[in-house]
Amino acid sequence: MSELLGLDAVTEAVESGAGLPEVVRAASRALDASLLVTDSSGVAIAVAARSSAEERSLKAGGEGVMSLPLRVADAVVGTLHMRARSEPSALVRRLLVTMIASEVQRVRAPDVASEAAAADFIRDALAGGRLAREEVLSRARELSLDLQAGAAVIVARAHPQVPTEEGWRARARSVAERGARAIVSRSIAALSERDGVAGVEIVLVVPGSDETPASRAAEAVLREMQSALSGCTFALGRSRIARDPTELPRAFGEALLAANVVEGSAEEVVLAFEQTGAYRLLLSTMTENPSELQRFYAETVEPLLAYDEQYETDLLQTLDTFLEADGNVVGTAQRLFTHRHTVYYRLERIRELTGLDVSSSDGREKLSLGLKAMRVLGISSARGPASEDGARAGRVPGRTQRRP
Repeated sequence: MSELLGLDAVTEAVESGAGLPEVVRAASRALDASLLVTDSSGVAIAVAARSSAEERSLKAGGEGVMSLPLRVADAVVGTLHMRARSEPSALVRRLLVTMIASEVQRVRAPDVASEAAAADFIRDALAGGRLAREEVLSRARELSLDLQAGAAVIVARAHPQVPTEEGWRARARSVAERGARAIVSRSIAALSERDGVAGVEIVLVVPGSDETPASRAAEAVLREMQSALSGCTFALGRSRIARDPTELPRAFGEALLAANVVEGSAEEVVLAFEQTGAYRLLLSTMTENPSELQRFYAETVEPLLAYDEQYETDLLQTLDTFLEADGNVVGTAQRLFTHRHTVYYRLERIRELTGLDVSSSDGREKLSLGLKAMRVLGISSARGPASEDGARAGRVPGRTQRRP
């Protein structure tokens, strides 16, 4: 009887439009349980718990916590985290889960519509020539986005190193947008629709004419992603300010280039287009004639990437380090924590595979440009332990070699 009364209270809360928090509190009483509801991106949107410590335990999946997917048709709209003090009947639990799922779907519908509108706008506005200036401004105003003074574009990537949960890509978008909005409140974000993107790629538009807030927004996005998305590596690129809405496609290309350069860096995580150095010279080629850039990459360092992937070697990393060390073999060996004979061996293998000799200025120049072309194209290198013949020269037994 008490369960039926509890169900009646939940039904009344739904029918009266009392809101999700009250529905969850009524369900908590009906189930004699502490409850936490998170949306599909993992954000807590309603809670009925005895204390903040209990809330944290529910979210962390502590002892005795059951996590049930909230489904509407085939779509998972969220998760119900529950710690019951007594075992409810399976029928009552199912009915309550269904009602909570429907309420979550109802209250989140405007946000979903807004996210879809932002995604459509970003896709169209960043595609060169798709929208006229006035149409860009008009659609931006519908999203409460003022682009009259300009905007910057940020490309943020997260690469999971551990298994991910359902809905993590949507959560990553929400987290990145939250970070940008902490600095520039009207920023918008969308998941990238580019083919072949590993992990998740998020595109953000940050309105304003000042570089400083845009820079701070990029740093805030990184902090939020690092805090909320554990087990991931990150790469962020930021464009210059697009002073006119028609320049947004150019800004997207700049942010994309900067993110690609970061992917090939062992030190940087956030990079502005202005900081990409000589890579900037290749932006027009990437935009206007990517096949030519691809051809140059194929003629220079692509054989090294293929060899590294097949044999788990470090030829690309050795080449990159050698060029950074201004062609100094001893300096390269020190940076790679290996013996100079190993470096000589790898450089010879590079010559055999590419036909380019690093001892000549022409060979070094072409290989350096090949590495830059690879990064501009967004091609990641294999990073396995060096195991080719001769690579063990100079190794100290029992010492782990540093991986690039």
